[in-house]
Amino acid sequence: MPTVPDDFVAGVRATLPLLLGLIPFGLVAGVAAVDAGLSPAQAVGLSAIVFAGASQLATVDLLAKDASLPVVVLTAVVINLRMSMYSASIAPYLEALRRRWSALYAFVLTDMSYALAIAEFTDETGDDAPDAADQPAPDGGADGSGHRWYYLGAAVFMWLVWQLATIVGVVLGASIPESWGVSFAVPLVFLSLLVPELSDRPRVVAALVGGSVAVAGAAWPLNLGLLGGALAGVVAGVAVEGREAA
Repeated sequence: MPTVPDDFVAGVRATLPLLLGLIPFGLVAGVAAVDAGLSPAQAVGLSAIVFAGASQLATVDLLAKDASLPVVVLTAVVINLRMSMYSASIAPYLEALRRRWSALYAFVLTDMSYALAIAEFTDETGDDAPDAADQPAPDGGADGSGHRWYYLGAAVFMWLVWQLATIVGVVLGASIPESWGVSFAVPLVFLSLLVPELSDRPRVVAALVGGSVAVAGAAWPLNLGLLGGALAGVVAGVAVEGREAA
């Protein structure tokens, strides 16, 4: 019988403390989707395909406000632009990955799976990232298979837990009377995600500028205020970071 690689199990085990935050977040995402008018099948499908908490909530919020589809899609893309930076950072550890598997690894990439993997990999090497000519760290195996299994264990397990939590949230949301107005949970979750991230000046500036533009643009047509705020926040944060680095 085939055995589960130890590195895969280690990746799963590393996610366990994070479930305390992941499960409630998934519940809120499911409840909010139903509250926004999505059918249970649509809510579960959105969660399974998008698999990104912040952009899921933003998407649900925009759909509830009857925003146009291009605005919804573009907003989700802008919010998830950080994934491109995560991919560039983690790519050297997974460069031996076969191309047909790269789509799966990219699909399950999240903030938490990236944070767990990069912390594990850099702890092994004692550096921020390996040079192209460097061999993978001993724990990664001669071909880097240990890295790949560790990442896959963490990322896929969190995907499964997220789907289960969302399904439970969808079931709960379908049974909650509309008069309860559970949509208030969406901004509360965003605030809980935002506050811990305000760790330096560029991030604070990005949050202030993005939030201000979004509030000022609340009455803009097609609900473009949120998209405008997201873009303005990104530009402001990058500008401040560039000035500090100069």
